[in-house]
Amino acid sequence: MIRSLLIANRGEIACRVIRTARRMGIRTVAVYSDADADALHVREADEAVHIGPSPARESYLVGEKILAAARQTGAEAIHPGYGFLSENAEFAQAVKDAGLVWVGPNPASITAMGLKDAAKTLMAEAGVPVTPGYMGANQDPAFLADEAGKIGYPVLIKAVAGGGGKGMRLVEAPEAFVDALASCKREAASSFGNDHVLIEKYIASPRHIEVQVFGDSHGNVVHLFERDCSLQRRHQKVIEEAPAPGMDAATREALCGAAVRAAKAVDYVGAGTIEFIADGSGKLSADRIWFMEMNTRLQVEHPVTEEITGVDLVEWQLLVASGEPLPKSQEDLTIDGWAMEARLYAEDPAKGFLPSIGKLELLEFGEAEGGRIDTGVCQGAEVSPFYDPMIAKVIAWGEDRDEARERLGEMLEDSAVWPVRTNASFLVKALQHPDFAAGKVDTGLIGRDGEAMAEAPVPSDEVLEAAADSLVAARALPGFRLNAPPARSAWFSLDGEKVEIALTGEGSEEPDEAVLVTEQGQAWLLTPWRRDGVHGGASASGAILAPMPGKVIAVEVTPGQSVTKGQKLLTLEAMKMEHTLIAPFDGTVAELNASAGAQVQVEALLARIEETA
Repeated sequence: MIRSLLIANRGEIACRVIRTARRMGIRTVAVYSDADADALHVREADEAVHIGPSPARESYLVGEKILAAARQTGAEAIHPGYGFLSENAEFAQAVKDAGLVWVGPNPASITAMGLKDAAKTLMAEAGVPVTPGYMGANQDPAFLADEAGKIGYPVLIKAVAGGGGKGMRLVEAPEAFVDALASCKREAASSFGNDHVLIEKYIASPRHIEVQVFGDSHGNVVHLFERDCSLQRRHQKVIEEAPAPGMDAATREALCGAAVRAAKAVDYVGAGTIEFIADGSGKLSADRIWFMEMNTRLQVEHPVTEEITGVDLVEWQLLVASGEPLPKSQEDLTIDGWAMEARLYAEDPAKGFLPSIGKLELLEFGEAEGGRIDTGVCQGAEVSPFYDPMIAKVIAWGEDRDEARERLGEMLEDSAVWPVRTNASFLVKALQHPDFAAGKVDTGLIGRDGEAMAEAPVPSDEVLEAAADSLVAARALPGFRLNAPPARSAWFSLDGEKVEIALTGEGSEEPDEAVLVTEQGQAWLLTPWRRDGVHGGASASGAILAPMPGKVIAVEVTPGQSVTKGQKLLTLEAMKMEHTLIAPFDGTVAELNASAGAQVQVEALLARIEETA
């Protein structure tokens, strides 16, 4: 049995692996970058090794540094978590060559499933249904356009080395194909170093259904049933659940059987996920579900499978990596109840899901029977601009789907984070959407109705009035008398916005100078209105401020230039995303303090627009 384990990852998944390893009596080693020196996973591990600067490409993605840390600490095994090096076959082989245990599939299995076209060909040969399309080597644009016509529009162009929604284009008509192909190839080359694509039939109402599989070195492979991950935003999963709504026993048997065949086709060892695309326009059936790809690692959404099966998948990973057979046979595995998981992110849906970074001055998670929180941060921690901004995975189990959904909503509503913004309210609205509540969900639901879900929440009058009363006293609101008539109102600052709130006259004798108002999973700072305070948004004054630390990658204007409302001014790269800053109104560039390549801090004044008279 493994006695010491290095986790080649960070944040929530590192904490998750440490938790199981500790229960199993395994010594754990964490690795960390500059930005993670005080991170929760570093504090929870038995030992920790610094591996470099904050950018992942200089720390977590450098295999040599990971191996050096393992040698330094005497770790026997390496668990890659997910992301970073988890599906890097070369790193997996390097771990094995170093005489260490790799807690994951064989490098050959990773390679076999790493390219979408080769994987689909392999799956078809193994009798696994695949989406109709072209997966060959001929990349001539005219030839690909001809193949798209044979398949029938609409079609998807997909980078064979793609993932995470990158390198993918929907083409609805022949005249749009050439431009979409060129764009897809450019993005694929930039993101993956490989511009080859495949063409496949686009499913109009697609559902994303995946099967958890597990194999051992003794030739055993089992499935742990399916998960539905159809609620997505721009190809990124938002809420996952297990089992899948509308799945009958016959379809489940066919789907999960195909997943097991897929795993056996590559001699799979360890935890893996076979992803399928299903036609959601009608009742689920085996003849309308096709193989999409395989993830050769543990998934972010693995807790929902754990909750309905009672299996600790990380424990199984460590047992299998130690050479032991699977703890259960297929006949021993059953489904108990329903589970849902929501990804709580540090982002502001009302501002285009712009990542929100900074110190977590307040961090409280809601509780519920059957609830679970998987996180890699704690109150006082910093949300860094260098990594994925996930705060936690909020998981709820229930006897049935409605109970799990309602419990998850309660947990999100009762959570509070400040001053960092989160997507909690967005998630609650998604859970309450009539179609999702009825189990009628496809990957386009948020694209169709997400604008209403993303609207900024506001605290209720009742909550605001209660908070305002606690601020009412002579030193907080000059001239106000306790026990005044209930119709009295006063002006307050709610996160910098001037608001008038009715007062009941029941203020405290020892009031606070500020109150955090929490509701709907959000938090707002309420203070008495000060005339000399700085209020209002930057756009109103024409100041263009950096929304977060980052790198200026493009400047589209010059000093003195006339601009129109909505015109692109600068592009900032942060949190692995590009953020466009635009002119708030017609005017002139009165000040410009940014240049391409410059690193800037949050709220740095990048430019100032003077409004046209």
